[in-house]
Amino acid sequence: PPSPLQPPGLPLAPCRSFSNNKIQVELDESSGVAMMKFKSPPVNSLSLEFLTEFSISLEKLENDRACRGVIITSALPKIFSSGLDITEMLEHSSECWRAVQELWLRLYGSNLVTVAAVNGSSPAGGCLVALSCDYRIMADNPKFSIGLNEAQLGIVAPFWFKDTFVNVVGHRIAERSLQLGSLHPAPEAHRLGLVDELVPEEKLMEKAAAVMAQWLALPDHARQLTKTMMRKAVLDRLVAHREEDIKNFITFVSKESIQKSLRMYMEMLKKKK
Repeated sequence: PPSPLQPPGLPLAPCRSFSNNKIQVELDESSGVAMMKFKSPPVNSLSLEFLTEFSISLEKLENDRACRGVIITSALPKIFSSGLDITEMLEHSSECWRAVQELWLRLYGSNLVTVAAVNGSSPAGGCLVALSCDYRIMADNPKFSIGLNEAQLGIVAPFWFKDTFVNVVGHRIAERSLQLGSLHPAPEAHRLGLVDELVPEEKLMEKAAAVMAQWLALPDHARQLTKTMMRKAVLDRLVAHREEDIKNFITFVSKESIQKSLRMYMEMLKKKK
C-alpha cells in the first residue's frame, strides 16, 4: 500500500541519475535496478566516446552497493545500436578496438544482472552488446533485425564475438550465421534463440522489469558464482590474447580490399539516409 505521506504515482525511492553525452543512466535505489539508455543519434554507433562512457557507467554501477541489475536499451526509436563507428575505427583502430574489448570484458563478466531490451535493429557491435547480457528481450517487429553481420563487410568477427555467439545459440547456428553475416529479423532471431523473448514494442520495458525481478529474487552470490563459472574460460581467453587480438584487427582493417569494402558500405549507408 502507498505510504500516507507519499503522494500517489510518485516513485517511493530516490532515483539517482548520471547522464553523460551518449548514455543516460538512472538507478532506482528501492529496486536496485538501473536503466542504461543509449542516446547517440543518429544510430547509437559505438564511437570511442560512447564505448568509454559505457564502460565507465557500468563500472560506476558495479561499484554502487545499491545496484543489483541493469536494463540496457536505446533512447532512439528503431535502433538499438548500429555497431562500431567505421570512420573512427579506420582512423583510430587500436584505441577503438581496445575500447570494444573493454566494454565486452566488463559487460560479459559483470556481477550485475544484465537484461537487454532490444527496441530496434542491432547489427554487429550492437548485437555483441545484447549477446553479452544475461537475457535478451526484443520488440516483436519484423523490421528490426539482429546479428553479427561482419562477413557482409568482408570483416571476420573475432574469436570472442564468436565464442559469445556460440554460447547463446550453439555451434551450428552460429557457424552458418557468422559465415553468411546474417541479420535475423526479430521473429527469426527468437526462433534461433538469439533473443529469449519477443514482446510487443509497448510492453518491452514492462517485460524487462518483470524478468529483472525474477532474476533478482535469487541470492546474488549464487547467481554470480554460477555466471563466472559459465563465462570465465571465454573471458580469460581474450584477457590472455588482448594485444594479439588488437594487432590482428589492425592488420585486417588496414588491408586495401577491406578498406574498400568498408568505404563502399559507408557510401551505401549515406544513400539510405
